[in-house]
Amino acid sequence: MPHPTSTEIAGRIEDLYGAPLPALESHAQDQPPGMLCALLGMHDTLAFAERSIAFHRERLAQLVHPERQIGTHEVSHVLDCARGLAEAVAVRDAQASSASAVLQSLGRVESPEPSSAAAPAVVPTLPAPVTSAAPSR
Repeated sequence: MPHPTSTEIAGRIEDLYGAPLPALESHAQDQPPGMLCALLGMHDTLAFAERSIAFHRERLAQLVHPERQIGTHEVSHVLDCARGLAEAVAVRDAQASSASAVLQSLGRVESPEPSSAAAPAVVPTLPAPVTSAAPSR
């Protein structure tokens, strides 16, 4: 199963909060830390990891191009690039999984429709006290 991309996560955040991501980011700057800030942080980290994956893939492809010779100096660059790619994939997987789980656990709450006549409040009734009858002798 493919991991959700930062674009998919952004769309789910926008759906949840009912506003575009730039507006949510602007709004979150003026608010105390909360769920929106956490989701936006996850999204930013996920987007950065995806950019890092693309960069390291491209660089690795350049380093191991069939027409290019790999000498002892280039081997260290290939290994560094492969390590960077592996780290970016791990970050992407963790962030995508976490953001998806959080978003799945949340739901958008619709505002209740105002009613013309207020319904009387229902007061729960308490059960009658139970008395135990002591056996008479």
